[in-house]
Amino acid sequence: MEDSFGHRISYLRVSITDRCNERCRYCMPEEEQAWFAKEDTLSYEELLRAVRVGATLGIKKIRVTGGEPLTRPGAAEFCAELARIPGIEDIGISTNGTLLGKTEDGVTMARRLVKAGVRTANISLDSLDRAAYQRTTSRDLLPRVLEGIDAAIAAGFQSIKLNCVLMKGQTERELPALIHFAREKNALLRFIELMPVSTQDVLSEDNFLPVATAKKLVEQTTGPLTPLPDFHTNGPAAYHAVPATDQKLGFIGAMTNLHFCENCNKLRLTCDGKLRPCLGSFLEFDLRSVLRGGCTDAELAAFFHNVVARKPKEHDFRDNYQPNRKMIAIGG
Repeated sequence: MEDSFGHRISYLRVSITDRCNERCRYCMPEEEQAWFAKEDTLSYEELLRAVRVGATLGIKKIRVTGGEPLTRPGAAEFCAELARIPGIEDIGISTNGTLLGKTEDGVTMARRLVKAGVRTANISLDSLDRAAYQRTTSRDLLPRVLEGIDAAIAAGFQSIKLNCVLMKGQTERELPALIHFAREKNALLRFIELMPVSTQDVLSEDNFLPVATAKKLVEQTTGPLTPLPDFHTNGPAAYHAVPATDQKLGFIGAMTNLHFCENCNKLRLTCDGKLRPCLGSFLEFDLRSVLRGGCTDAELAAFFHNVVARKPKEHDFRDNYQPNRKMIAIGG
């Protein structure tokens, strides 16, 4: 599949639940969250069928997301089924890390995921300060996150990325500690600008910290960073190296990088069955109705092609974007 701007679509982010055991202020509204009813959420069988058809169209990478995907029973078994689909070469998971260390019959969730064929883990880590972590997530779960990161390391993921959302008034003072922690854990640390994925209000002057400012603050500790234009992962991060240690740091500037969307290769499938060609766009298409309407695989493939054909050139986040659904209901 190729969109009208020459992007080859090979990456599908699959949300399996909108439920989460944390309440991050940039992801969910402060008021009570209305969860999807069970019957409105795609079954694992429906999700797997969509991925099978997508794989015949060039989808090679899957990232399982939520909400917090590990709150849905059977997540590891679902990943194992994904790994059996011909054409799927890479499976990753995005998680807040709180459940990676949970054991069942003496085996951690992290190890079960690796055994199921999950190769990479993206773990949210906005703070190493327990009080700050609790303020950000409304949960006192930092010790479980740190245990989960250790469980992920022990399980043998091929890659572990730590994702830190930049928040003015908090992240600045934690940059050295986060960098040191990531280096100790041999994890790839990425700093991500706030995006209006819950409300436009998160982009207030009091909250927003640009990646350029964060980079300058990092360099006060590390010295000038070395750009790594040829180093890429599957996302839009721009990577730099710390000269003294060769540690790699990623900066994801969706709001300030005007070239942010130029190499986008992804689609998103929400847990309630909407196929979205862009995170920062209102466009979404009802795949659930097609799946449950008795469609053939050929009709499902045509649906994918139609969505890709309508993929926008770039996101709308800079244009006073007002989310039509919260990030928790899209998939991280």
